Amino acid sequence: MPLKKLFEGVYRGEGRLWTENLVPGKPVYGEDLRDFNGREFRAWNPFRSKLASAIEKGLKEFPVRAGGRVLYLGSSEGTTASHLSDVIGGTGLLVGVDVSERSMKKFLELCEQRENMVPVLADANQPEGYADALEDVKVDLLYQDVSQKNQAEIFLKNARAFLGKGKPAMLCVKARSIDSAKKASRIIGDEVRLLEKEFEVRQVLELSPFEKDHALVYGRKK
Repeated sequence: MPLKKLFEGVYRGEGRLWTENLVPGKPVYGEDLRDFNGREFRAWNPFRSKLASAIEKGLKEFPVRAGGRVLYLGSSEGTTASHLSDVIGGTGLLVGVDVSERSMKKFLELCEQRENMVPVLADANQPEGYADALEDVKVDLLYQDVSQKNQAEIFLKNARAFLGKGKPAMLCVKARSIDSAKKASRIIGDEVRLLEKEFEVRQVLELSPFEKDHALVYGRKK
């Protein structure tokens, strides 16, 4: 079955999303590998990746390119980061920041396979703690998926520190990490309003049925 290109580096085939494997023969999280026209692709599971679920829910822009520089806050064990690694390719760079030593241990192992990924063990709430690691990096995309209560605040701190005017950013809002009682749609709306002070918000995607009480907010820095 031929692949249909959705965005640069992202394809659909066999009813699933795919990215071309940067490290052929090596899956990252047990995903299927397939050969299409002599090139190996990895299935991108929307139940394991909020960015994949956003694509399935109708994401209109995918601001990732070959050679791109991505700052990924909350990289965890690297599921979504690995697919971004596929897209940016060998000339790109992804800096993954996570506060969990356990997650970072697995992410570090992944970085040893994927030379375009750099691990940073740090708290995304304190961007000054990893500013040195980004001193010579011109960030093309800020992507955040953290579980702290002050998600929008963390996002804005990092955007001010590392993102240029007009540059794209994506925030995964985890409503239940912010408030366990309030209606999720209200929480998401509140976070969006905070972002609108400093971002042109272009799209807000609620991520069910892939993720409950989650949304992805996409915008560009004013």
